[in-house]
Amino acid sequence: MSIFSRWKDGLSKTSKSAFGQIASILGASDITDETWDDLEAILIQADLGIETTTSILDSLKRLTRAQGLIRASDLYTSLKQELRSRLATPPEINFTNKPTIILIVGVNGSGKTTTIAKLTSRFNNEGKKILLGAADTFRAAAVDQLEVWANRLNVEVVAGAPESDPGAVAFNTVQAGVARRVDIILIDTAGRLHTRFNLMEELKKVYRVVGKAHEGAPHEVWLVLDSTTGQNALQQARSFKEAVNVTGVILSKLDSSARGGMAFAIQNELGLPILFAGLGEKPEDLTPFDPDAFIDGILTNTM
Repeated sequence: MSIFSRWKDGLSKTSKSAFGQIASILGASDITDETWDDLEAILIQADLGIETTTSILDSLKRLTRAQGLIRASDLYTSLKQELRSRLATPPEINFTNKPTIILIVGVNGSGKTTTIAKLTSRFNNEGKKILLGAADTFRAAAVDQLEVWANRLNVEVVAGAPESDPGAVAFNTVQAGVARRVDIILIDTAGRLHTRFNLMEELKKVYRVVGKAHEGAPHEVWLVLDSTTGQNALQQARSFKEAVNVTGVILSKLDSSARGGMAFAIQNELGLPILFAGLGEKPEDLTPFDPDAFIDGILTNTM
């Protein structure tokens, strides 16, 4: 499957829902107050968020006045450009540190452990030696799930006893990774409800312990967000960013969501780069985020 086809198929729910209504609004009619009201409703419905939606509409209105646009259909290209300008091209991921230590964080049910498996598959295919750390010790199924994936992918995993100290597991994982001279260490952390203070404090402890185990670590903290949660994901991202210095976002379950517009809110309101997107169940469906393919995908069913 081509990259474009993968994005198009993965974003079909988003493109057919809110964004699919854009064609009827930006048709062969004049630009009126109703045009702006309808466009605002669609962008908010698509989970861009009020702040991002207002910013886009303000820019389009200025452009309309400056260029003397009359027909609503003339707005389509400008809308596409405005959307694209609000998605930064993600930074290149490099593994200059050996090992590169990556904390994977997120709430329960976000697809965190499955995402780790997909990342492991990707990095394995790139010839990297991977070690996994099962620091989600409060949920026995999470450890079991990670060990199953590790066996399938032929990588090692460091785990502790059920309900053991997650910080200790993270520390042991880093030490083992250094001793085994691996390239990348991926540490699974317990799912944290961003509204639970004590649980977020526990995550901060894991972050600090990893730093003590290896100077400069963690080198990356990647937040897995469930795309189906829409604007709730924005609140999660804000809380995790404040707690553990999140460096990038992975959007999971994008193929199951009609709320792909939340990507704009995460980028614009929090300044966090989107690194990967989950466009399906297969390992290869976790793909590096491509802003151009994303825009084309969500607007497939419009004009």
